[in-house]
Amino acid sequence: MPSSHSPDRLAVAFDDGHAVANAGLLLPATLAQRLGIQQLADELIDLGDRAGAAHPGSKVLTLVHALVAGGDCIDDAGLLRAGQTAAVLGHRVPAPSTLGTFLRGFTFGHVRQLDRLAERVLTRAWAAGAGPGAQPMTVDVDSTVCEVYGHAKQGAAYGHTRVLGYHPLLATRADTGEVLHARMRSGRANTARGAKRFVEELAGRLRRARASGQLTMRADSGFWSAKVLQACRRHRIRFSVTVRQTPQVRAAIAAVDQSAWIPIEYPTAASPRSPRRCLAATGWWCGAPAWSARRRRCGRTGATTPSSPTARAARWTWTPTTAAMRRWSWPSATSSRAPGCGTAPRAGSWPTPPGWSSPRWWVAALGLGHRGLVAAKTLRRRLVALPGRLTRSARRWQLHLPSGWPWASDLTQALARLRALATSSPPPLGIGG
Repeated sequence: MPSSHSPDRLAVAFDDGHAVANAGLLLPATLAQRLGIQQLADELIDLGDRAGAAHPGSKVLTLVHALVAGGDCIDDAGLLRAGQTAAVLGHRVPAPSTLGTFLRGFTFGHVRQLDRLAERVLTRAWAAGAGPGAQPMTVDVDSTVCEVYGHAKQGAAYGHTRVLGYHPLLATRADTGEVLHARMRSGRANTARGAKRFVEELAGRLRRARASGQLTMRADSGFWSAKVLQACRRHRIRFSVTVRQTPQVRAAIAAVDQSAWIPIEYPTAASPRSPRRCLAATGWWCGAPAWSARRRRCGRTGATTPSSPTARAARWTWTPTTAAMRRWSWPSATSSRAPGCGTAPRAGSWPTPPGWSSPRWWVAALGLGHRGLVAAKTLRRRLVALPGRLTRSARRWQLHLPSGWPWASDLTQALARLRALATSSPPPLGIGG
């Protein structure tokens, strides 16, 4: 006999017009209203007479909220149209087909409008308290491959990985994983293509956003060029860049005295039996024609073991002090983990425009006071993906959430803090403000 608690005894009916899917979207919706994202998008995005060009603000916010809720394709935005979810968001939610038409209207030139929008939103979020202010900040710069499907996509091509897609540049904040800047490029673009201009754009963007402290850039060998390092010096950015393994570099590493190697402790070592990694400093001149003798810098070298020169690598850094080198020792650029907080962005998770993964961290920073890296799935599970029911009584809206929710105090605290932020523009209709 089936028990009274058996799932077989439950009837199913999709008939609750007051239900809310992902009721915790009230938090990013409130933040978006305080930052005035919808108004900014309507002001800065202009697709001309292309199909789907009308009302870009609501379409941008719909895509942002779908990404925060875990969507990885356009069809996933349909969950925002279920029940009374749109009333929580405070803006009209277009159909997925409309969003597809809107996105197909963008060319590489229109993406620059999205860059400007992302910078303006970043500036407002940092002004509200999410920025580093006068504190020093480390930025990881890297390129990644975003796989796509369909040969009709503008700029999609096969690159060195033999994967059809794009090859964008990404800059992320090392301590939080926040996307600071991105530059869309063709799939066949070389890693160094546009690197100098990207660094210059990044420096200008951060300074305009009132990041007044010391900036440090970390990058791999794809950014090792005289032009990139000269741009860093011109904008007073410290740097640590991997050097390619040329014969001269190998010879310089081999000449380092064995007693100069200092062990590096990795907090995430694979196992106690992993090979010991070491660090040493040596004076070295790259000898490239673009360099002069007065531009010499200290090379930073590392090895799996001091006795295995084949496993060694070198980095070009701004300082000869071993203590400073240890502090930034052998970073793997965190820009590859920023959008997904763990893996490089894939075709379905690549944020367009760049920086749309940042609202996840802004909610944690401004709402919860969390200043470190926050996993997207953690925030989604605890504060976003919870069911709700929207009712109206005595001319007041009430969002009913599950009793006994383990993180109820975090949600109410975050909502109170976000509502206390100064509003950048008139609030939209709905309960999000």
